[in-house]
Amino acid sequence: MVGLLRAALFGLVSLTALAGKPIPASAGSYPDHPVRWLIGFAAGGPVDIVARIMSQWLSEHFGQQFVVENRAGSGGNIAAATAINSPPDGYTLLFVAPNNAISTSLYKHLTYDFIRDTAPVASIMQLTNMLVVSNAMPVKTVQEFIDYCKANPGKISYASSGNGTSVHMSAELFKAMTKCDMLHVPYRGSAIAFPDIISNKVQLIFDNLPSALEQSRAGTVRALGVTSPQRWPGVPDVPAIAETVPGFESVGFYGISAPKGTPPDVVVALNKAVGEALKDPKLVARLAAVGGIPKPMTPAEFGRLIADETEKWRKVVEFAGVSVD
Repeated sequence: MVGLLRAALFGLVSLTALAGKPIPASAGSYPDHPVRWLIGFAAGGPVDIVARIMSQWLSEHFGQQFVVENRAGSGGNIAAATAINSPPDGYTLLFVAPNNAISTSLYKHLTYDFIRDTAPVASIMQLTNMLVVSNAMPVKTVQEFIDYCKANPGKISYASSGNGTSVHMSAELFKAMTKCDMLHVPYRGSAIAFPDIISNKVQLIFDNLPSALEQSRAGTVRALGVTSPQRWPGVPDVPAIAETVPGFESVGFYGISAPKGTPPDVVVALNKAVGEALKDPKLVARLAAVGGIPKPMTPAEFGRLIADETEKWRKVVEFAGVSVD
């Protein structure tokens, strides 16, 4: 399927020409061998796409490969635990997304404390989710969808990219605020879920914008609304759900963390490189093509964002009354 996500994948090779000049080699310079970047979701999904765009830029910039490694499962917790238990030497990084903030309160038996056990490195971008439904659903607006749900309680199921993801919790927040009765069907990534949505085995998903927009533009699903408090710049024709459900909001963040104890000079080097990447007009355009808004931050600022998001989603988890054992 030729579309937004595939175009991003096939276009990665062009990033070779976009990256800055490699950092000059020096004694003890970082990195001096490949870096692995753990992704908590399956290949082909929005997190994976953004990671590969950025990893290609970093590989060219540093002159060493940043290798994306997909460790799907448990809402991204498998990847997080693997990263946290890796040597804190800068050669294992973790792609951070809302699931990491959500899992802290959603999962009752985590083996780690994300804020305590990780070192924030850099923020990459912000991203909204989008509510899309099967074309077989007889609804064209958020209000029609709410009315249909209430007329068919317990007969509608929604997909997610895993327990504890923003895709999951956006739907749970929607359920709590609208009193819609829907069944959760978790997958190991949203890319895997779409065939079932298209065939109407599952009726909807509150997916990250890149893949949701890909499918809606292809006509395989119908877009009803975005989860940002206002309309998202890249899709101004799609209403914000908050226009129908006042106060509804779920905006995601993407970034990089490392195991606690990673050398500060390594964190600084990575943060500086990401900051330079987010000034590259062509890379910014590529992120914009998948719906992202660049959001560079210092490590301290990114750490505060993670803490704030963790507290925000704790309140949502309590409000929605959900948990995973």
